[in-house]
Amino acid sequence: MKGLAVVALLLASAANAQQTVVFSTGNVDGRMGMASRPGGAGGTGRETADDFVLLQATSLTSATFTGLLPSGSNALDITQVSIEIYRVFPLDSNDPPSGHVPTRANSPSDVAFESRTSGSDLTFSTTSLGNLSVANTVIDGIHPIPGQQTAGEGPANGAEFLFNVNFLTPLTLADGHYFFVPQVALSSGTFLWLSTTRPIVAPGTPFAPDLQAWIRSTELEPDWLRVGTDIVGNGQTFNAAFTLSTTVTASPEPSALVLLGSGLLLIGVVARRARASSDRRVA
Repeated sequence: MKGLAVVALLLASAANAQQTVVFSTGNVDGRMGMASRPGGAGGTGRETADDFVLLQATSLTSATFTGLLPSGSNALDITQVSIEIYRVFPLDSNDPPSGHVPTRANSPSDVAFESRTSGSDLTFSTTSLGNLSVANTVIDGIHPIPGQQTAGEGPANGAEFLFNVNFLTPLTLADGHYFFVPQVALSSGTFLWLSTTRPIVAPGTPFAPDLQAWIRSTELEPDWLRVGTDIVGNGQTFNAAFTLSTTVTASPEPSALVLLGSGLLLIGVVARRARASSDRRVA
């Protein structure tokens, strides 16, 4: 049994599983906070979506996203986190669409393709990043045409948090174009997903076409509005702050293989000596 334990320890050192970022939109730019919360006690639901591309089939095992909680909030005020993956319209959608929004071209689809929720198949932790002010917000001003362009609801101050999410059941996606939608429920107030620059710049992962962030309310479903072009106007467009990661098992280093071989040889020597000692006692 001790020998097996040693083998297990050596194997663990030889194979090193690491989280590797496969996509990132880069750093928060402070221009926009976009509501994204599940429906329920905190009010009607809001979904904000930003897109990403996978160049090959990938099993996503973790993600991060950055958002604003109301001033004075802390991690204990977070009651639920969910992640949804949407494909690009017209997949998973009625086509033609309702006509209640300026366009559905390049929008998320009507319904989610995949989802994970805390308490079942998702765990999360948070890191406080201090206080932050954003220049504009979109929370309730989500309306069908012709009243969609409200210019936003003005600046907001709050507590900036980085959310680290682990998928207990990985999100296994084929290569393709998708939208990432995080939703956060709070005991009080609304979570705002923070914007990043568009187009994406380093340390993000530039790609084309980089679609802008979209948003919808429960009342607007299944349709979506572009946060920048449709709601804010004035030529502004936004991405949102998130990363996606997969688990990569690194190849054992030569030194680790030598250690493993030495350990196995030692176990064999010990086992032979033990058998020889046992045979002498029997004789």
